[in-house]
Amino acid sequence: QVQLVESGGGLVQPGGSLRLSCVASGFTFSAYAMSWYRQAPGKERELVATITTANTRLIYPNSVKGRFTISRDNAKNTLYLQMNSLKPEDTAVYYCYADIQLQHLWGQGTQVTVSS
Repeated sequence: QVQLVESGGGLVQPGGSLRLSCVASGFTFSAYAMSWYRQAPGKERELVATITTANTRLIYPNSVKGRFTISRDNAKNTLYLQMNSLKPEDTAVYYCYADIQLQHLWGQGTQVTVSS
């Protein structure tokens, strides 16, 4: 079964850190670029970061550059998002995403809440 399963979300205080994980199954993980998106309440889903098969890492919103890092472990079929210096505006559901031969594959999402 082709699927993505995220974990690692939770409640964290401003300035704290979290590492999100996304375990892939049912396809050749190393052969595809992978991305993280997020969706805050009342807002559209936003692309946060992409990592290519050659390990090129792209971070999109200026608001997270320098604080978020995307990485992958192909041996473990796992995608990561390290989030540091978290801010309340980072509160959102975070989703793992892959375009598998034109099939848009999404995980179920993991909630990240940044609040004191």
